[in-house]
Amino acid sequence: MSGIFGVVLKGNCADTLFYGTDYHSHLGTEYGGMAVLGEEFDRQIHNLEHSQFKAKFYDDAKYMIGNKGIGVISDSDEQPIYLNSRFGPFCIVTSGFIENAEQLAEKMLTQGVSFSEMSSKKAVNTPELIAKLINQGNSLSDGIEKMFDAIEGSCSLLLLHKDGIYAARDRLGYTPLVIGKREDGWAVTAETTAFPNTGFEAVKNIEPGEIILINEDGIVQRRPGRGSNQICAFLWIYTGFPASSYEGINVEAVRERCGCCLAKCDKDIDVDVVSGVPDSGLAHGLGYAMESGKPFRRPLVKYTSGYGRSYTPPSQQKRDLIAKMKLVPIKEIIEGNSIVVCEDSIVRGTQLKNFAIKKLWDCG
Repeated sequence: MSGIFGVVLKGNCADTLFYGTDYHSHLGTEYGGMAVLGEEFDRQIHNLEHSQFKAKFYDDAKYMIGNKGIGVISDSDEQPIYLNSRFGPFCIVTSGFIENAEQLAEKMLTQGVSFSEMSSKKAVNTPELIAKLINQGNSLSDGIEKMFDAIEGSCSLLLLHKDGIYAARDRLGYTPLVIGKREDGWAVTAETTAFPNTGFEAVKNIEPGEIILINEDGIVQRRPGRGSNQICAFLWIYTGFPASSYEGINVEAVRERCGCCLAKCDKDIDVDVVSGVPDSGLAHGLGYAMESGKPFRRPLVKYTSGYGRSYTPPSQQKRDLIAKMKLVPIKEIIEGNSIVVCEDSIVRGTQLKNFAIKKLWDCG
């Protein structure tokens, strides 16, 4: 899952776009990108595998000029993609997974459509595929609808055009998109944690399948939502940032409630302390401690934010390395104590099964 952010302001949007996009850094480790539209498009893409978004884009943001822009922290594809389309030039960022991407690309190639952006890990760059599917419609909104009809999977997107920013949430509602407002403009984000410090207040959750146009005049619905919502529950358990809310439900609060429920099921377990595996396991541990009445302590601490999430890197070798290096055990807290460890690594279990438990046992 990638993180996407867009903004339309009365003045230059580059600083707000830079910080708003950076607040999605927990969602991807491959590429970051920004595109701004002023007198013309200005687009920058950098690899983030060995450096954080802020370091790569700090200088770029100083020289980007325009009142509207989109940004992305991408988990796989290089984006934003620029396309000089039949509707005029536009840039696009996407979040989601297209199960039939290769089949769609092969079909379009037989129809004479060419692809210029080749992914190093797959046959086609997903945002470029989405852009060229949209280009087959009768308008940008119609093209987005036709793209939804063609794909198997989910795709939420932000499309930057002279008209404004087209924000479309996937028909399943898998990926959230929220619109925010402040005195001098509008923003749209996958993570509401991008709003408080940039001065925006959340005013609308985009519905599954809904298409909204955001420009200097405000927001206009171009296509209504579809009603059905299959938002990914993993956002609350692990993927989302604690300060974010999806469908009006805060991530940190959900994790605390999960911890409380665990403690209610463990009434017969007697322990000395409660802990959570950083970062996203901490709130589960806090909830457990609140319900059980046992003290919350930190036997494992994360060394700086420079170590990313062990869930997001593409290779198991890199996931294992990050999982091993980022958590440091504190022997003085561990030794001699019976500890409840709350962990949310429910997909691969990279951290818990390979490293965290061993570190705790090795410290007594």
